[in-house]
Amino acid sequence: MRSYCEGVFMQVITLSEVTGSMVDLVGGKAARLGEMARSGERVPDGFCVTTAAHELGVVPRAEVERAYERLGGGPVAVRSSATAEDLPDASFAGQQDTFLDVTGTAGVLSAIEECWRSLHGARAVAYREAHGIDHESVRMAVVVQRMVEPAAAGVLFTANPLTGCRTEMLVEAAAGPGTAVVDGGAAVERYVLDGSPPTATGLLDAARLDELRDAGRRLQERFGCPQDVEWAYDRQGRLWLLQSRPVTTLFPPPPETGRPAPRVYLEFGHVQGMRQPATPMGMSSLKSLVAAMLATFGLTVEITDIGGRLYGDLTDLARHPSTRKRLVKLMAVDFGPRAQAVMEHVLADPRFAPLPGARPDRTATGPALRTAARAATGVVRALARPEAARARLFREVERLRADSVPPADLRTAADRLRYVREEDPSTGPDDIVWPIVAGMLAATLPASLLRGVAEPDEINTVLGGMPHNVTIEMDLALWRLSRQAGEHRELLLTTPPRELAAAYARGTLPDVGLAAFLDRYGHRAAAEVDLGVPRWDEDPTPVFAMIANYLRVTDPEQAPDRRFARAAATAEATCAQLVARARRRRPVRGRIAGFLLRRARMLAGLREAGKFAGLYRLREMRRQLLLVGAELAGRGLLADPGDIMFLTLDEAHTAVHDGADHRSTVAARRATHRRELRRPAVPVALLSDGTDVEAVLPPAPTPDGALRGVGAAAGRATGPARVVHDPATAHVEPGDVLVAPTTDPGWTPLFLTAAALVTETGAVMAHGPTVAREYGIPAVICVPDATARIRTGQLVTVDAAVGTVTLHPAPARATEPPLVGGATSP
Repeated sequence: MRSYCEGVFMQVITLSEVTGSMVDLVGGKAARLGEMARSGERVPDGFCVTTAAHELGVVPRAEVERAYERLGGGPVAVRSSATAEDLPDASFAGQQDTFLDVTGTAGVLSAIEECWRSLHGARAVAYREAHGIDHESVRMAVVVQRMVEPAAAGVLFTANPLTGCRTEMLVEAAAGPGTAVVDGGAAVERYVLDGSPPTATGLLDAARLDELRDAGRRLQERFGCPQDVEWAYDRQGRLWLLQSRPVTTLFPPPPETGRPAPRVYLEFGHVQGMRQPATPMGMSSLKSLVAAMLATFGLTVEITDIGGRLYGDLTDLARHPSTRKRLVKLMAVDFGPRAQAVMEHVLADPRFAPLPGARPDRTATGPALRTAARAATGVVRALARPEAARARLFREVERLRADSVPPADLRTAADRLRYVREEDPSTGPDDIVWPIVAGMLAATLPASLLRGVAEPDEINTVLGGMPHNVTIEMDLALWRLSRQAGEHRELLLTTPPRELAAAYARGTLPDVGLAAFLDRYGHRAAAEVDLGVPRWDEDPTPVFAMIANYLRVTDPEQAPDRRFARAAATAEATCAQLVARARRRRPVRGRIAGFLLRRARMLAGLREAGKFAGLYRLREMRRQLLLVGAELAGRGLLADPGDIMFLTLDEAHTAVHDGADHRSTVAARRATHRRELRRPAVPVALLSDGTDVEAVLPPAPTPDGALRGVGAAAGRATGPARVVHDPATAHVEPGDVLVAPTTDPGWTPLFLTAAALVTETGAVMAHGPTVAREYGIPAVICVPDATARIRTGQLVTVDAAVGTVTLHPAPARATEPPLVGGATSP
């Protein structure tokens, strides 16, 4: 048999000759097995039919027969080993075929051919498409190994895949072959190895558990990441390692800080309606944005990038005697019920108990007191004269819009980069911040004042149809545009949105009034707080998709402007009834709650205005960065102007001033970003050992046939589900129940045709529920894994009063649009 060094055309190679660098020739599985064998692990002997044979398309019979004879014949395992298999971000576990207990040369040859065919099987094709892997780039090798006759077998995870904890290993074991563990065909024993002496309870005694733990540590150290290891103990008690691949489902752990552990990190992106990873360039501005938001509440928090998401280190606040008392209330107001639940759990953990002798930070006392005084003055002033506060706020918004226009003398990349790096002197002006805070307080305080007098659903009804919301005004402006574009209805409904956007850019699209809309709202987008995301005035594809959704509304009573008006009228009537009832039963509290609810209706709609104003400067920063990117691309330092969004400002500076070539860095970060975009769930909170805090909470009781969440906009509605991950291409029919991971203002035009809203994250005062209340559609938020557990077309009932989403085994679509705003459809 020729050695590998003689050329890549070798068709059969023994595992003992395989190294980790041979992935292109032997595939991921064989490369890892070869590395394990070379490092001294006990791996069954075997050989590999290489990708060179696969490319020729004919099984090399003679070489396979000789290799099989050298193994001594007998039963073997024949496994696929594709070049895109057992990679850090794509394991392909179970996607391609494996054959066990194969005997005889004819059986081995047949199994090899079946493995080759499985490369193009439906499972493998779908998996590659889901992971963005080019079908033409993948080649198949096949591993043939001597079978182990196991007394017990199973899998070992070197990090706990259920919780993400990196300091725990998980072992699952079954008697006989390990297929019972892998395919779920039989009950298995489970052991959690947390560093303490293991307890023997069944198939595996303490010595074997220690042996497995040691093997796991060696493999994780060798391959540089947590491993999913298949193992078997033979009847002589020897441990065999059958394969090792990366655990691809783990969320990245927090970075090492050198500070005392454990530490707790809360995810902040969902507050801005953002679950997708931020670009590196966007991360810097997002860190500043979140830090400024928390400073409004007198909190200083270190913001950390974990998996491209924003996490705040709340450890010091949780361990401090005074600030820990405020955390749960803060979570309830602006971070949502899921964040509130995990923070309650963390504060009950003895490891986060207040530190003995902790005292307030006197260096921060002065600034905190000054902030508190400004806050009190601003909030009281807004509550006393809400009309004047609104007028001041909108004047400030217009000033920020005017000030966002960059200087005319920006001519070079260095000039533009200097402009982007300048601090925005107008960040967080009092005339914007405190009226918004006043409105949020006025909207949230009545719930506790009216406990026992009013249901949460009633208070949510009062907060519906709220005026003075710039996002609602944007949605209704787009609705009016769609009405005016009626003569072009067929064109707008039948042409794909991306083609319409291209025609608009060329100037060949009929005038439908889009230019005026983009002049006012073109600085917006989904995930708009990320500098790396195109604005609508750059790419209006999402706007055309939303116009098409509006054109599908044919029932006048479902028109968004009418729905908004109905929600406002219902809110005013409910407010009057609620206040009258409260004043009869609790006169003092009733008067205070009535005052706050009326002020909420005057001020709470302003909560979108601060972000709306800040986006003007963000758009200009993006424009200037793209011009810098174009210059760098022209100099051959970037492949594309947009690549600059995958650099940091410091890296962009070295490219502009020193000629640094960052193309390889950008390529690696784009690949990581694409991988993170596919991540189905993001932990609400993490511990420093990687534990997903929510995963260790006791499960909440759930009614039969229903998913449990939190009611955030009053009402009950039944309709077909529409699961949406990207608002830019969403097709929403009137009456659909919109099911999304999260929402931000870029999503809200979809609400105009929806019967109800279901999200996986959120807070009662966040963007999605706020806008849902404006239109009088029910919303249930914080439904774990809603986008995976609900199917598009499935009939569901959203009941905000009890916070449930009930799944019905009924026909996919009702014949009439469901009623909303408190009524139930037939």
